[in-house]
Amino acid sequence: MRSFFKNVLANIVAIVLLCALFFVFFIMMLVFSSMGNDKSVVVKNNSVLTINLKTNIIDSPTEEEVGLFNISEKNKSVMLYDVLEAIKKAKDDDNIKGISIEADDLHAGMTQIDDIRSAVEDFKKSGKFVYAYGNAVSQASYYLGSVADQYYLNPSGMIELKGLATEVTFFKDFADKYGIGIEVIRHGKFKSAVEPFLRNDISPENKEQLSTLLNDIWKRSSTKMAVSRKIDTAQFRTVVDSLYGMIPELSLKYKLADKLIQKTEYDQMIKSKLSLKEKEKLNKVSLAGYISSYAGEDKSGEKVAVLYASGGINNGDGYNEIYSEKYVKYIKDLQNDDKVKAVVFRINSPGGSANASDQILFELQQLKKKKPLVVSFGDYAASGGYYIAMAADKIYSEPNTLTGSIGVFGVIPYYKDIANKNGIRSDIVATNANSQYYSALNGVTPYGVSLITRSVEGTYKRFVHFVTQNRKQTFEQIDSVGGGRVWSGVRAKEIGLVDELGTLNDAVKFAAQKAGLKSYHVSSYPKRMTPFEQVFKDLNEEDVSARIIKNKIGKANYEILQQITDQKLQSEVKMEMPYQIKIN
Repeated sequence: MRSFFKNVLANIVAIVLLCALFFVFFIMMLVFSSMGNDKSVVVKNNSVLTINLKTNIIDSPTEEEVGLFNISEKNKSVMLYDVLEAIKKAKDDDNIKGISIEADDLHAGMTQIDDIRSAVEDFKKSGKFVYAYGNAVSQASYYLGSVADQYYLNPSGMIELKGLATEVTFFKDFADKYGIGIEVIRHGKFKSAVEPFLRNDISPENKEQLSTLLNDIWKRSSTKMAVSRKIDTAQFRTVVDSLYGMIPELSLKYKLADKLIQKTEYDQMIKSKLSLKEKEKLNKVSLAGYISSYAGEDKSGEKVAVLYASGGINNGDGYNEIYSEKYVKYIKDLQNDDKVKAVVFRINSPGGSANASDQILFELQQLKKKKPLVVSFGDYAASGGYYIAMAADKIYSEPNTLTGSIGVFGVIPYYKDIANKNGIRSDIVATNANSQYYSALNGVTPYGVSLITRSVEGTYKRFVHFVTQNRKQTFEQIDSVGGGRVWSGVRAKEIGLVDELGTLNDAVKFAAQKAGLKSYHVSSYPKRMTPFEQVFKDLNEEDVSARIIKNKIGKANYEILQQITDQKLQSEVKMEMPYQIKIN
């Protein structure tokens, strides 16, 4: 028996040691990986700046996912501001002779692609070449690539040029079928975030705003593509309607592409352009590599801080979205940092918790009392995302930004019917009249509904109050363009919800000017997590479960699942946009 216990103990010790060795090996791999990523690139003469599939454009450091679940991924995340600065720098860099766009499926948002496209257009003024090559090209990638001097397509390739459409998923029949009750309180006929729980089709109001949004975005994008490719706008519409880009020969015939060639031939053509000999190597520098080549330059002195806020707005403490506790701390730190002379608040959010939004707005109002505060909108700055902009000295919006959505709602699910059908019932003992105003089994009491309605109406009035102060308009004026309606950046400028149409760069320049800075550097906040921090963040049990489910059912299906199961819907008044639009 003693021998048996010795063997068991020896095995346990061996397992523990093996786990420890594995953990140490894993940490060492992280260290070496981190060291490799920090290695700067030397840009040689006759180099070509390349925008390729390995480039993942993000708006904020919090969007980066480098951790336990994707440590082996080769895609490098590059921040939009750094990309724009890199293209600007490459314009005057004698070692960079041109740009090659080689992205079949670009990982970037609508406004991000628009900004990069504009930066490439400016780059072309230098006289340097811009070429693009594609295989199976997404619409977003073609929008960027179409700016090139020449567009080359694989002989068996395709361009998915199809226009814009949106599909709204509805849950009313699902909820009715399985006995799930949903109590909805909202202010604003355009506040369609709750429509999937109330209807089986798109309401006339929602259809109107969706149609206006899609047409605003597509008109601007399609015109730019048609002009760049020198195609008549009427003919371009026919090309898109007929999906001619799906057939390589028709892409060539209708001038979507200039030539059908293999990738090897494309690279050889660039070598000839650079007068390189047959055996000489073509020096391609990725965006991430080019940025690292000058990352060590001196950045001391006065600063313009860019505070990025991306994702949903939530109460509590977290990193990958906008959490009130975290952002209150960020804002206070910037307020007290004497080296920071001005702050640009970059918003890329569809909104979220009304309470969390209010906390963040208050702290921004305090910061504004000490130094200039300029707001820049990304893809989204709607509902709560618009609310937190109301402390700004000036608001810059991208033309394709989805903004506004000045409205409030509450959604309260309950499960009385499904519980009763399965023999589950409840009874209540309480000390006060409304101790149990809400129950998952019995729903909301009539008094509870009236109270939540009052809360929603009060929150809406508070929302509009802050908008009237910032936009210098009356309650009636803001209410007429509010009601939960979402506007494009172009329309928002026309109705006075934003001050200027411009990029993040424009916002930074104005902030520096308002602070009286002649010399400054831009510093990004929050700071990026180290690989170690990312890994240990991923070890949270809830995050592990969520990531496993997401990987199993796919990102799109996971987002639908979240809409049904999100516990935050049950406990908070929300300022949230009803949908997201992506150019695929």
